[in-house]
Amino acid sequence: MDFYEITNEPLNVGEIARRVVPVECGAIVTLDGFVRKFTKGRETQYLVYEGYEPMALKEMEKLGERAKQLFEIANVGIVHRLGRLEIGETSVVISVASPHRRAAFEACEWLIKELKKTVPIWKKEVYADGEIWVTGNG
Repeated sequence: MDFYEITNEPLNVGEIARRVVPVECGAIVTLDGFVRKFTKGRETQYLVYEGYEPMALKEMEKLGERAKQLFEIANVGIVHRLGRLEIGETSVVISVASPHRRAAFEACEWLIKELKKTVPIWKKEVYADGEIWVTGNG
């Protein structure tokens, strides 16, 4: 079963990933996108995510439907966290179930690229010497 969610709570990657697994599938591929310490040589202190939730959820669902048209996959789950996130905390989980692993890998990669382009969730990177809002493929 597909699902698309936005939350302010910490994400449990394992629990989210296992929610997409039907019995006919032999693989799930899960992206655990988390806050890294350095971005382009700058030391990150923390990130802040904001989003327009109703539209973000609709866009996530559209991406899941499109992924099913493009790749031989069964289920998609996307959960994105909003708010302040510290180094190492998970910001997004994308899980894809498929009968065979290759399609799941390809779909998962496609989904994160498209999510960053089309879903109205914005990321602010905060550094010791300033901050910047990142758009698109950031």
